[in-house]
Amino acid sequence: MSKFKLFIENFLVYGLGGILNRIVPFLMLPIITRLMPNTKYFGLNDLSNTIVQFGTAIAIMGMYDAVFRLFFDKDDFTYQRKICSTALIFVFCIGTIISLILYLFDLQVTLWIFGSEEYKILLHLTCISIFVGATNSIIALPTRAQNKRKIFISIGLVSSILSYSISVPLLLIGEFLIALPLAGIITALITEISFYIINRKWFSYRLFDIQILQNLLRIALPLLPTFLIYWIFTSSDRLIIAKLLNNEAVGLYAVGAKIASASQLIYTAFAGGWQYFAFSTMREENQVKNNSLVFEYLGIISFISGLFACAWSKSFFEIFFTGDYVNGYIVMPYLFLGPLLLMLYQVLGNQFLVIKKTWPGMLILLFGAILNLLLNLCLIPVLGIEGAAIATLIGYTVSVIICGIVLRKMSLVDIERRFIYLSLLMLFFMFLWRVYFINYLLISTMMAIIFAICCALFYKREIYILLNKK
Repeated sequence: MSKFKLFIENFLVYGLGGILNRIVPFLMLPIITRLMPNTKYFGLNDLSNTIVQFGTAIAIMGMYDAVFRLFFDKDDFTYQRKICSTALIFVFCIGTIISLILYLFDLQVTLWIFGSEEYKILLHLTCISIFVGATNSIIALPTRAQNKRKIFISIGLVSSILSYSISVPLLLIGEFLIALPLAGIITALITEISFYIINRKWFSYRLFDIQILQNLLRIALPLLPTFLIYWIFTSSDRLIIAKLLNNEAVGLYAVGAKIASASQLIYTAFAGGWQYFAFSTMREENQVKNNSLVFEYLGIISFISGLFACAWSKSFFEIFFTGDYVNGYIVMPYLFLGPLLLMLYQVLGNQFLVIKKTWPGMLILLFGAILNLLLNLCLIPVLGIEGAAIATLIGYTVSVIICGIVLRKMSLVDIERRFIYLSLLMLFFMFLWRVYFINYLLISTMMAIIFAICCALFYKREIYILLNKK
């Protein structure tokens, strides 16, 4: 079996798992928006999620990846238990500290994030979510490390169903502010207990080892800036929208982002298949060419799906949403492309890892994140929530372009001109959609089809080989 074929199979397997874990939230979103009286409550909940993601990233502090790195150093059960136990105790302590700090300064933080003292209870739930989310990830880690995918996917699917089984009744009785976060906490606790029952043999406070903690931190701490950069890309715009506009606008943006997260299914599938392919081919003579081709193929998939997202976004929202929520369609195409561009960036950035120089990739991504923040401040007052989505897309795009230029100078990537031509054509079609054809479903769809045909013509040789490969 060729490595490329194995990459495709892993891509499909992890894609199916991602679909199963995300399908329930995706299907339930139109129902949830209909049960909420306006976009303000959805925006408040999204702001809470933004703080949870930030606090959880700080609490975990890269420890999840560090445990994975050291877990397989020795085939020694006692050693592996020490790693898991040490990581859990560390994350437990950091998560507790972060939650307590937020709780002690609850009034100030509530006013800064949510804009009113009446939402203090939402901040208290946010504190609990940070603590539970951080410890949950470590307790579930042995299941993932042993590659027990069926258990992992099954618990994820059951958790999604359970969460909405709790939140929908709360919404029906009018608890719009706390329904989603409270349901999330209860579900996370049940999930954490379930994983602890499965993995309890891996954890004991007696196995805490200061030397192992030092080894974990040597790996974990350098990863923290990258997680924070990703948070700037994916979440910081909510806080800026809340400050420059209002919580209702955050709600609109959040709904558009939720639907756009459908592209995460492609990204999840990619992440599952990419790791093996990247590391197993890194020493091959034609590694640069193979990596560049993977970048081009994934880029074409991203561009085609992005143009169809442009064409269908407004009609989709008009069918499945009502009231002000329909206006969330405007950000969906930009945010749909965001994770796909991140996927392309990671394909290129892998070349820095091959030569054991990871800092250039981090600096390039940091530049894109800072550009994203600056553009948010400039574009949101002028274009509203669409400005925030455009800023995110530009930040990712600039990061990919700079990374490609730097790697080309280092002879670590070889992108063909046909891909550059198609990239420019995609930008042109996207411009036409936004300026002239945003209200014309048929014309926008035809543009996406024409672009797909152009891609097929440019890559007809590769398509022929793929279709005729036994």
